[in-house]
Amino acid sequence: MEKWFGLQERGTTVGTEVLAGFTTFLTMAYAMIVIPAVLSTTGMDFNGVFLATGLTSIIATLIMGSFANYPIVIGPGLGLNAYLAYSVVAGSDYSWQMALGAVFVSGVLFFIISLTSLRSILLEAIPTSLKHAITAGIGLFVCFIGLQSAKIVVDSPATLVTLGNLTETTAMLSVVGLITSLVLMVYRVRAAFIVGMLLTSLLAYAKGVLVLPEQWLVIPGGLEKTLFQLDIAAIWQQGLYSVVFTFLLITLFDTTGTLLGIAEQANILENGKLPRARSAFLADATGTVIGSLLGTSPTATYIESGSGVAAGGRTGLAAITVAVLIGIMLFFSPVAKMLSVIPAVTAPALIIVGFFMMNGLRYIDWQDMEEAFPAFLIVTTMPLTYSIATGIGIGFIVYPVLKLLRGKGREVHPILYLFMVLFFIQIALLGH
Repeated sequence: MEKWFGLQERGTTVGTEVLAGFTTFLTMAYAMIVIPAVLSTTGMDFNGVFLATGLTSIIATLIMGSFANYPIVIGPGLGLNAYLAYSVVAGSDYSWQMALGAVFVSGVLFFIISLTSLRSILLEAIPTSLKHAITAGIGLFVCFIGLQSAKIVVDSPATLVTLGNLTETTAMLSVVGLITSLVLMVYRVRAAFIVGMLLTSLLAYAKGVLVLPEQWLVIPGGLEKTLFQLDIAAIWQQGLYSVVFTFLLITLFDTTGTLLGIAEQANILENGKLPRARSAFLADATGTVIGSLLGTSPTATYIESGSGVAAGGRTGLAAITVAVLIGIMLFFSPVAKMLSVIPAVTAPALIIVGFFMMNGLRYIDWQDMEEAFPAFLIVTTMPLTYSIATGIGIGFIVYPVLKLLRGKGREVHPILYLFMVLFFIQIALLGH
């Protein structure tokens, strides 16, 4: 174990790594409940998605920990999860089987890109301002979904949306759960999300809106309802090209940014570069492909891994510890399902995760209109059009146009011009 993970070389011990893994698990365990809850709104079986989400996380994280040797957890991402459920399925005529087909193709493309220099080319082609805007826009979109789910924001015939009735049970419980989680996070409690969920669940039970399961511990099952249910042919038949591209683009940016950030925090970068980067990217790509086959959304590197690093995690042993704990959690699917059926339990997590994703806005130069306005359009149009792909497309169209009108067309990468044309065709001519 010492030789494989290089514990002494990175100044850590087995005990420290296990503790770090446990810390990471406490901060990200909420996702194992929220993700199946979101995907089940598409008609997918909760138990099947719960098992698929857990198995995907375990496999991808084991690859990351064993071969890349990083204390980083990989699992289905909340932003991509929301995009699949609320934009691709609920916001269109696409089925969840078609959406899984798009996830599979994007995962295969990401796998190929990770093996070549195309990954670096794509990252260089997209301006930094647009990269940060995409992440922030998804965060605002996820937050908006959370507010709607909590009934804090509701429909209005006059203004489209308005403040809900905060004395209504769901809204009241959501506010309590949100405040509880926020206070615990301010005091740096690792399990803030989980504690908030449990407190909200107790209040929901007291008010008679939560029913306890007959069994708390069961053998995981239900995977047959989501396994190999993807519809790949629909990508060409229904034209899901922008969906595939959106999955690919977000996964690429998210993985790169999170990997570099956590590696820097763990002080394991070498001359500013990420050693074994290919193994790390392949772990994420493999997770996305496997997830689509099992029945869940694209994977992402969890920023919550940073809590484990803060607790001393420096090697893949911490990640493997998380994988083991997720495996144990799979036997408590009745508890996860019980928590997921109450919107007030999961909504606060969506709202707070949305807040964290807005962090990148501080890196945008808001004094430079050519950079800032396309970014602004991406951030605002994602939630307002209820489509992440549309928000990305509008930004990718406006950015090159502004540069051309300013006589700075050569500053734009040729690939971005290609994206501009493709998105213009998709949005203006074919309809989003």
